[in-house]
Amino acid sequence: MSERGEAKMDGASLQKNSGRGDYEKGDAKWRGFLVDYKEYPKGIRITPEMWAKVCTDAMRTDRSTSPVLKVIMEAGGKKIRLAIIEWEVLEELTDVRDNG
Repeated sequence: MSERGEAKMDGASLQKNSGRGDYEKGDAKWRGFLVDYKEYPKGIRITPEMWAKVCTDAMRTDRSTSPVLKVIMEAGGKKIRLAIIEWEVLEELTDVRDNG
């Protein structure tokens, strides 16, 4: 599935010219996140440089968003979708749920 298809499935708003200009980096905005979609059939090795780019793109686009890397992999003919976010963001999300 394409980035466009994943974003549509998520209900995310696509960014204009994502990755090609100085602004509106990342692939889509979704619920306060700037999402960078990556599809790797067999898996991915995430490096500090890769994560730094995802964070920089989010900061350049909209400082109110949090970066997220959505990784799409395949196993046994099925798609596995994972979200990679900063630990502090996960803590905030669980605090809201625990206190809400």
